Amino acid sequence: MIAVTGADVAVGGVAAVVEAYLAHLTVERGSSANTLRSYANDLRRYLEHLHDRGLGELAAVGEADVSGFVAAMRTGPTPLAASSTARALAAVRGLHRFALREGLVAIDVARAVAPPALPKRLPKALPVDQVEQLLAGCIGDGPAPLRDRALLELLYSTGARISEAVGIDLDDLDVAERTVLLRGKGGKERIVPVGRPALAAVEAYRVRARPELAARGRGTAALLLNARGARLSRQSAWHALRGAAEVAGVDAEISPHTLRHCFATHLLAGGADVRVVQELLGHASVTTTQVYTHVTVDALREVYALAHPRARG
Repeated sequence: MIAVTGADVAVGGVAAVVEAYLAHLTVERGSSANTLRSYANDLRRYLEHLHDRGLGELAAVGEADVSGFVAAMRTGPTPLAASSTARALAAVRGLHRFALREGLVAIDVARAVAPPALPKRLPKALPVDQVEQLLAGCIGDGPAPLRDRALLELLYSTGARISEAVGIDLDDLDVAERTVLLRGKGGKERIVPVGRPALAAVEAYRVRARPELAARGRGTAALLLNARGARLSRQSAWHALRGAAEVAGVDAEISPHTLRHCFATHLLAGGADVRVVQELLGHASVTTTQVYTHVTVDALREVYALAHPRARG
């Protein structure tokens, strides 16, 4: 959290408003710990920017000051990527909206400040045979390989984010119904099907590996455990994914979302309705999901160009 000095306690003091805004996100919005941490870091940068301009009261901040913050993030000594700058601006705009609602300022000076243009990137998905190769990269019968295989199978079978996968508790998995409860962004929950290979990998882990890992800890409801018997972290899950890729010899670019992208792309390529995929991914808007349709169309276009006799005419 942001430290508040005595000079900031006055109504409208920037640091005090930041503290109040973060408390609002925690209590009333129920924002996740990761979101709060990111917002706190971004708003700390904003405080430093305003301090350098001699601005201690939010009411004294103008649109040019907010625009200057965005420019500084992109061109400073350690420039941020456009996506990171856009996230920082989102935190700043949220702060100013909050201040306006609370009657601390008369106008929202951040409302019209636009984020930097983001490069348009299509999600990178592996072909099915490379996914199979990746899943086979978890070799061995020890607790860690069995857990990692269960993790990767779950990611590809459900389209879960890594944070959602490590958040699964034992009771969230319904083996009889072949479903799992996932907790997504903003605390939203969804139930998604789980394929038989993933269920088999999870069962192997639960029977042959989890008891040994759990004995090292103090007891937790988490399905996936680390070497100390506590819930597996996102960072450790990401390392497991990258390690499996190295062992399997998959030299394609791997990211924490790789198997999620593969899940969506392969479903759409198999004829799944985009709105069904939207529900499975937990996207609020179908337009977010539709980016995957471009991947499929590009793949079809390439096949057409190579194989269709009239494609070269």
